[in-house]
Parts: sequence; structure tokens; C-alpha cells
Amino acid sequence: MPPLNLLIKPSSGNCNLSCKYCFYQSITENRNVKSYGMMSIDLLEELVIESLKYADKYCTFAFQGGEPTLVGLDFYEKLIKFQKKHNSKNIQITNSIQTNGMVIDNNWSKFFAQNNFLVGISLDGPKDIHDVNRVDAKNSGSFSKVMQAIDTFNKYNVEYNILTVVNSLTSRHIQKIYNFFKKEGFKYLQFIPCLDPLNEAPGKHDYSLTPRRYTFFLNTLFDLWYADIRQGNPVSIRYFDNLVSMLMGYPPESCGMSGVCSCYFVIEADGSTFPCDFYVIDEWKLGNIKNETFDEMYNSENATKFVEVSKNIDPNCNKCPYLVLCRSGCRRYREPFENGLPVLNYFCSSYKEFFGYAGKRLEEIARRLSQRNSLR
Repeated sequence: MPPLNLLIKPSSGNCNLSCKYCFYQSITENRNVKSYGMMSIDLLEELVIESLKYADKYCTFAFQGGEPTLVGLDFYEKLIKFQKKHNSKNIQITNSIQTNGMVIDNNWSKFFAQNNFLVGISLDGPKDIHDVNRVDAKNSGSFSKVMQAIDTFNKYNVEYNILTVVNSLTSRHIQKIYNFFKKEGFKYLQFIPCLDPLNEAPGKHDYSLTPRRYTFFLNTLFDLWYADIRQGNPVSIRYFDNLVSMLMGYPPESCGMSGVCSCYFVIEADGSTFPCDFYVIDEWKLGNIKNETFDEMYNSENATKFVEVSKNIDPNCNKCPYLVLCRSGCRRYREPFENGLPVLNYFCSSYKEFFGYAGKRLEEIARRLSQRNSLR
């Protein structure tokens, strides 16, 4: 059996924020059951049992939402208990969680630290930028609570990274955001391009990220990142790290950079299972962990179709000198499909300009790292 990577949504799409650009809201509105409620403890144990029975060597349990902390700390304490109880094959287990930080306190942080959780926390920059889009139901900003959560992470030495959504606003102010992150001592950063609603032509909302703004964002951020590397003060930015790794001959760690979809398992709160976080809709349902095995779902017609359709690339891609790095990009940015097939990536022009602008410096970093590794 293979290693197993799970993305679990224990609170479905339920959330204690109302972020203006939330992509999962459009997901829930495109399926018959908008919310699958909260995952029960019995289902959690069944999920752990089936996962550790199926997996080989290692198993990753990643929790997202909605907001996954809404199920309560006791849920995750039970998770650890079940993992210890049912790990008869002595599989290496990794736990992670992506949170908006709204309920994080000393108890949560102490738990994350004691149980080696990798935590992603959403932060779009300083208060005047973050609070524009990341708001609660009363349209109040969430910046102060996020920073309080990060303070408790630091207090208990929680391993965490910052996740920032690249939207119309953040793309224009990336230098201010990056300098703020540096000032706060954040060394592990992820920047995720904003998604427009499913089945909708992109670029129509105030928060929408356009190719022109994404180009500016990538080039500006790269210059800042590269300057810090040259000064011996490196910051980890997941996308750039992946590009360097690919130039060194390694496979990308991020699935959206692979050039073809893989079928990992996204588990909703009732056990319904889907192949990708961006496609948790009825059309792509693989089954339910209460009724089907992982093998049955992995080999299902929907899983096969999901992977196969992603292999189609625009003819222009085959002539592009940057295909080896771009690989057409994530299929979600190649929507809406035409004739059932993905189209040219919405950010194609951004990637072309960026690779032309930064390619030689990326290769230089990859060469230096390869040489350093060969001397070890």
C-alpha cells in the first residue's frame, strides 16, 4: 500500500469568519448539501482506523475548513489517542492544521507543541491590509486576534507558517507585507493566488487577482526574497522553494506544480470523500469512508477521470520554453473548461514574464545549493 495523505474538513464549510474571497463558500453553494455539519468522534476513530490500515510507511492527517478548530480541542485530543491506539504497523504519522486563529489560546498552542502539529495560520499582512478582506459576520477585522494567536505559538514554540492569499490588494502591497513579515520574524511563508468562484470567468470581483497584478507581485516578491538570500538572511517562500527544488531535479512538493492532478483524499465532515480541495462538489464525489475503502475510491471512475482530464494542456504550452517549470499550472486556474477540457492557465502571461525575469537567478540558486550539497 502507498503512503496516505488526507485533507480532512471536520467542520465542513462552517467558519467563524466571513472572508470576502473565501473560495470554499462557492464550493458549498455548488453542491446539494451545503454543510455536512461537524464530524463525530465515532467517525473520526473510523477514519483513523481505516487510514492506518491502508497506509504504508507514513500517513499525513491535515485539517482544514471552513475553520477546523470549531470542532473543539477535545476532537484533536481524541485524534492523538486514536492514532496511538490503532497504529499497529508503526506508521510515521504527521498532523497539521490550517486555522484563521480566532479561537487559538494557550491550551490550543500547548497541545500543538506537545503533539508536533505543523500549523498554518492565515494572515494577509499588517492590520490595514489584512482587515479589508478577512472579516467576521459583523464586518470587523480579525488582525488583532490572529496576532494574539501567533504570540501564543511563539510562547509555546509551536511550528507554524504564514499563509497569505494573493488578491487585488495584497498583490499591490507585497513589499509592505513582506517587510512586515520580516519585522515580525516570520521565516516560513506561503502565498496562494486568490480563486474566483467556481464556474465563473475570473477577474470580476474587487478582490480578484488579475494577471497584470500577479506579474507585479511575483517579480517584486522575488526581488525581495533574492536580496535576502544574497545577504545571508533567507526566508522560506514555498513557491520559490519548489521552483529551486525542481531545477535541482526534485519533484515539486506542491501538487499544483506537478502538471497533472493526483487523487488525494479530501474527507468532509460526514465521511464523503473527494479528490481535491478545489472540487469538493457532487460531480467529483468518490464515495464515503463509511461505505468504500480507500482502494475502491482511488480506483473509481471519478478518480480516474479527474486525473485524466488534467493531462490535457493547451497547444501553446508545448511550445513554451518555461513548460518544464510551469507545467500548465493547477487545473483550477484553467477553469472554466471548454468542451470538457481545461483551457490555458489564467495566469499564463504572469508566469511567462516572471520566469523570463527571474529564471537565471533561480538557476543560480539551484546551482549553488547543488554544489553545497555535493560537498557534504
